Amino acid sequence: MNITRIGIDLAKQVFQVHGVDRTEKVVVRKQLRRSQMLDYFGKLAPCLVGMEACGGSHYWGRELSKLGHDVRLMAPQYVKPYVKRGKNDANDAEAICEAVGRPNMRFVAIKLIEQQVVQAEHRIRTRLIKSRTALSNEIRGLLAEFGIVLATSMGNLRRAIPVLLEDEENGLPGSFRELLAELGEELRALDNRVAEYDARIAQAVQRDDRIKRLLEIEGIGPVVASALVAAVSDAKQFGSGRDMAAWLGLTPRQHSSGGKNRLGGISKRGDKYVRTLLIHGARSALNAARNKEDGRSRWVMSVSLRRNKNIATVALANKNARIAWSILSRGETYRKAA
Repeated sequence: MNITRIGIDLAKQVFQVHGVDRTEKVVVRKQLRRSQMLDYFGKLAPCLVGMEACGGSHYWGRELSKLGHDVRLMAPQYVKPYVKRGKNDANDAEAICEAVGRPNMRFVAIKLIEQQVVQAEHRIRTRLIKSRTALSNEIRGLLAEFGIVLATSMGNLRRAIPVLLEDEENGLPGSFRELLAELGEELRALDNRVAEYDARIAQAVQRDDRIKRLLEIEGIGPVVASALVAAVSDAKQFGSGRDMAAWLGLTPRQHSSGGKNRLGGISKRGDKYVRTLLIHGARSALNAARNKEDGRSRWVMSVSLRRNKNIATVALANKNARIAWSILSRGETYRKAA
């Protein structure tokens, strides 16, 4: 078989394969078990292999690339228009095979193992923070049932729990004090787990020169820089800084027609986690810009006064993403505005 292009519909155990030759004639349409994948593609001559960017796709991308194949990953929403009939594995594989051959298709870079390890650390850290927030809200809600309302902030809650346990005049029954003590221990355990992951991220900063250079940008700290490098890695996959900002969902959403340009809010496409971190960092930088007189600070403060604080925050996050692209793609260092 002279296969030039293959589409694979990935799954956990059963994979659908659809292949065509140079005349676009279908030459293979079959199912493969997980254990058969590497053996099957190892016997094929190198060809173009397309897959949707989904769970397990980066692993298979790395493994098939080792066998000499040109592997391309695509966002599922770019493949969907090529599905001709009903939804099934065979039709999905055919659509993937057709989509990967389009000259203007946009592809997702295959992640290295090191990138996925860092991303796993960030995901676990995020889950722990969500669990800690949920626990703190539960503690506050339970205390409110006994007429005790605490000031907002995690620090106030941490300081208040030992005081409440020692205060015998606050009306808390003994059985509830035992529950409160257990909840306090659980909260401290989550704090310790989050601190462990923060320490891991700090170690990554020391190992990676790219992260160190990103830290020079106002509004980008260790967590943001680490997550950005793990998500992007080789920024040369983007043609410009605007392309990377658009990939992160930080550019305006368009609804233009008939020569009339209509721009809305940001598109919010792409990596939600990294976009959120960039916006939080930009908000912190905006607050600090009030006491600075450099050109960058004057610009973002003028946007804040002319429009509003939220628009200025997103504009600064967009600018930081573009600067990060220059640093990651060209190996440059950040030059602070005068």
